Amino acid sequence: VLVYSVAPPAGGHAAMLVCSVYDFYPKKIKVSGRRDGQEVSHDVTSTDELADGDWFYQLHSHLEYTPRSGEKISCVVEHASLKTPLVRDWDPSMPEAERNQYAIGASGLILGLILSLAGFIYFQRKSRGRILVPTN
Repeated sequence: VLVYSVAPPAGGHAAMLVCSVYDFYPKKIKVSGRRDGQEVSHDVTSTDELADGDWFYQLHSHLEYTPRSGEKISCVVEHASLKTPLVRDWDPSMPEAERNQYAIGASGLILGLILSLAGFIYFQRKSRGRILVPTN
């Protein structure tokens, strides 16, 4: 079960929270959303159970929401293979892979700026005291 947010289209106010459930069998499953512990019945759409071609299925449920500070949003999965419903809370912090990409990009930018500054200082010192004379 994966829970992730999808950015709203330009100008849109509400975002989409996607709850994706993979590799389940039998086909019958119930996926719902909870906002601060209360089940959400409006602004929720789900795909049909999609066959993976290996006897397993997947389903994607979309919850439209307006982000609020301190709000807890969860995805609840009920299936015959589970003794109790599986609850996955959405963590609004940036995923680790994306955080690493930003860190590497920022490090590269800083290194590039340092090397550019060092090259400029080197050029200034080498050209100090020289007079440029045009040659024909």
